[in-house]
Amino acid sequence: MSGAALGLEIVFVFFLALFLLHRYGDFKKQHRLVIVGTLLAWYLCFLIVFILPLDVSTTIYNRCKHAAANSSPTESSNITGLYAAATPVPSQRPCFKPWSYIPDGIMPIFWRVVYWTSQFLTWILLPFMQSYARSGGFSITGKIKTALIENAIYYGTYLLIFGAFLIYVAVNPHLHLEWNQLQTIGIAAANTWGLFLLVLLLGYGLVEIPRSYWNGAKRGYLLMKTYFKAAKLMTEKADAEETLEDVMEEVRKVNESIKYNHPLRKCVDTILKKCPVEYQEKMGRNMDDYEDFDEKHNTYPSEKSLVKLHKQVIYSVQRHRRTQVQWQILLEQAFYLEDVAKNETSATCQFVHTFQSPEPENRFIQYFYNPTVEWYWECLLRPWFYRVLAVVLSIFSVIVVWSECTFFSTTPVLSLFAVFIQLAEKTYNYIYIEIACFLSIFFLSICVYSTVFRIRVFNYYYLASHHQTDAYSLLFSGMLFCRLTPPLCLNFLGLTHMDSSISHQNTQPTAYTSIMGSMKVLSFIADGFYIYYPMLVVILCIATYFSLGTRCLNLLGFQQFMGDNDMTSDLVDEGKELIRREKRKRQRQEEGESRRREWKERYGHSREDSTRNRNVHIDPKESNFSDISTNRSSKYTRANNRTERDRIELLQDAEPLDFNAETFTDDPLESESGRYQPGGRYLSMSRSRIFDDV
Repeated sequence: MSGAALGLEIVFVFFLALFLLHRYGDFKKQHRLVIVGTLLAWYLCFLIVFILPLDVSTTIYNRCKHAAANSSPTESSNITGLYAAATPVPSQRPCFKPWSYIPDGIMPIFWRVVYWTSQFLTWILLPFMQSYARSGGFSITGKIKTALIENAIYYGTYLLIFGAFLIYVAVNPHLHLEWNQLQTIGIAAANTWGLFLLVLLLGYGLVEIPRSYWNGAKRGYLLMKTYFKAAKLMTEKADAEETLEDVMEEVRKVNESIKYNHPLRKCVDTILKKCPVEYQEKMGRNMDDYEDFDEKHNTYPSEKSLVKLHKQVIYSVQRHRRTQVQWQILLEQAFYLEDVAKNETSATCQFVHTFQSPEPENRFIQYFYNPTVEWYWECLLRPWFYRVLAVVLSIFSVIVVWSECTFFSTTPVLSLFAVFIQLAEKTYNYIYIEIACFLSIFFLSICVYSTVFRIRVFNYYYLASHHQTDAYSLLFSGMLFCRLTPPLCLNFLGLTHMDSSISHQNTQPTAYTSIMGSMKVLSFIADGFYIYYPMLVVILCIATYFSLGTRCLNLLGFQQFMGDNDMTSDLVDEGKELIRREKRKRQRQEEGESRRREWKERYGHSREDSTRNRNVHIDPKESNFSDISTNRSSKYTRANNRTERDRIELLQDAEPLDFNAETFTDDPLESESGRYQPGGRYLSMSRSRIFDDV
């Protein structure tokens, strides 16, 4: 099993990152470099979280082996490494090799490759790709130039921070500049920035995640919040449609002004390819004029204005498509929550849906997740499951907060994470050590990473599911993950006292901390910032519990869901009306489709039966006579049918077409097949024309 666990986790984490990226990104439409860069960043960060427990168990085994080799029989009480027991180990058992033991020399190389690759991504490559993907340039050179200019200030700020640390080390007479110390300064600068952001996100996630599951058990709360989201999303959807219309109007003007032989015509064609299909068809109708661009003295847009317009088109189209998809998803969620509220009082214990799912479900799922099982899960079991899960997560949050405030105390050991690990280290229970480490760091990662997925910086950074996240937000999330993961792992090692700078004991460090270097070269960071700054998580948790941030945003004019607010109640009523309107619209559509289906099944089969019976009861003499008459008049009926068809088509083209009608037929002769509606086209046209001026 040596190295097998490492290989299995490497493969599992890759597919996990690929699944999450497929949920948020779009493999078909987004650039391959964006997909590869984001996938690599997410993969490396998730890999660090999953592999670190193996590093801890391997380090504990190496400490035990080293202590057993160097200690005398009378010193066997110190064989447990970090935990200095007052009495000897009762069983005096030898060190057992863990099932997931990784041979010496592999983990340092592995951590070095993973860490420096992630740092290269977050500080150099991903910011450049982010500016490159958002640029509106029409050539690779233009996009690279724009990305370099935008990142000049970005890189300059980081060089300034690194220079400040470098000057501090150079001025200090007790320190000598060496390559290892310079490397430590760079790591300290990156981890300081990451720890500053880590505590902010952790304080929010420790409270919000348990509370979200507790509120998830309240059906009324979820339904009211869905109505609130519907009202906000409708406003955003209308704004996105208006913005898209304005941008398409600018594109139309540019398309009409720049002719086919203008030097910037290729740029206009590139912009047109990014527009929606319906707008491309409208603008393509005016492309048949071949007059030269220099025949009229017109003012033409510059290349810079076209670059700006190209950037606006990309942003507006992405935002419009995202709001449309999110609106449909929110409608399905609202309809389902309303169905749950109705089925709670059902006496048949059968879950009944108002609307059937448009996609056919799997037979395996239909067999096991039948309406009875769905009713018991949604109406009875799910609320209690969410409450129990919220209580368990709350206990974890309390343990994290307590350990963050007491992890610097080594005598006595107050950090609960360190107590659990040291108790397991006594008995060499490596499976328990790995499970405890994994659950601890996994919970910390969920609190931090889920906040990254939830936060929204206006419309510039927004991770939207169902393949609706743009390239800028994907790359930005990869940058955040790469910057937050190293300080998160160091914080976890500090909570478990596996970091020698925290435990203040001369023991063998983990392979991860050996790569990160000793922070003792910067004492004011190692003994000050890293110790006392995590205590601020208590203040952030209190602020999150009382929703101080939500209240501040609400005072500033940003609409937030608050139960004791008049604006919230107004938006809930508005969203409820919007959902009710969409529900009536969908019900009318389904009723119309069902009536058409019944009409076709009832009268279509009866017409076929009557025609078949009529052909069966025809007299043979009449049949022969009809055959003779048919042969005689075949050359005339074909000509007459064509003449009649042409006459009807001419009459059809003479009257105006109604593009606002809900249904219309392309061929007027289709009325012969039983689909003729008396006066349908004319009446629908007249109704739409009456209120055109309103």
